[in-house]
Amino acid sequence: MARMICPKCGFQQETAPECRRCGIVFARYHPSGRPRPEAPTAAVPEPRRPGAFRRFYHVFHWLSLATTVVVLVLILLPSSPPKVLITPESVLQAEAKVKEFQAGTKTGHRHTLELNESELNGWLSMNLALRPSQDQPPVASEQKAIPDVSAVEKAGEVAPATDPGVEQVQSRVRDVKMELRGDLLRAYVVFDFHGKDLSLELEGRIAVQDGYLRLEPTAGKLGSLPLPQGTLESAARQLFESAENREKFRVPDQIRDIRVDGGNLIISSR
Repeated sequence: MARMICPKCGFQQETAPECRRCGIVFARYHPSGRPRPEAPTAAVPEPRRPGAFRRFYHVFHWLSLATTVVVLVLILLPSSPPKVLITPESVLQAEAKVKEFQAGTKTGHRHTLELNESELNGWLSMNLALRPSQDQPPVASEQKAIPDVSAVEKAGEVAPATDPGVEQVQSRVRDVKMELRGDLLRAYVVFDFHGKDLSLELEGRIAVQDGYLRLEPTAGKLGSLPLPQGTLESAARQLFESAENREKFRVPDQIRDIRVDGGNLIISSR
């Protein structure tokens, strides 16, 4: 009969499934020097990559934030004002032309008032009591040659502004300049918005329709931010056609037409 030696205790015995001395089962015995087979481990799942929608949301979120910051910076950054030359002579010429036109309309005959860019801005500087900006420098000596507004009012040449609405607007408006180019008028206005000076530009064609002044906008800016054409047209309708503003743009009955032609503002009477 075949004999065998126990691999654990070395006992010599007849062939059997287990050792009669130490009791090990030969089929299950693994020497300590031989590596045991490793138990299978559960596979670790790989981290899921974010979906396309989540990636788009993150990109859109940061893009919207950056766009908002850029828009605010452009709005708060005033655009460059038009270079308008105002001289004492242009102010006096504008006042004389306006007086002549007013006198002519009272006679019932048709008259035309024509003001160039310098005369128009000189007349505005005399008749709009604008509130200077806090950081605006003192008036230069050459500008003092323009007659003082209060003195002109006392002389009866300019009617004082008694409408509270006008006074309220004047308290907010810092500067107004008009640029005349071909048949277009470009209005540049600086106004106070909660202690911050903001600029607004509107460019377009003006006309009188059914006794009311209207503006057909072609371009515009709020600060340095260009305004889309759709926004300009919507703003113009709201400004000129709303119930609370409509009557403010009614022109006097004796005025037939107001337009810009050849770089001049032309006002025609009936």
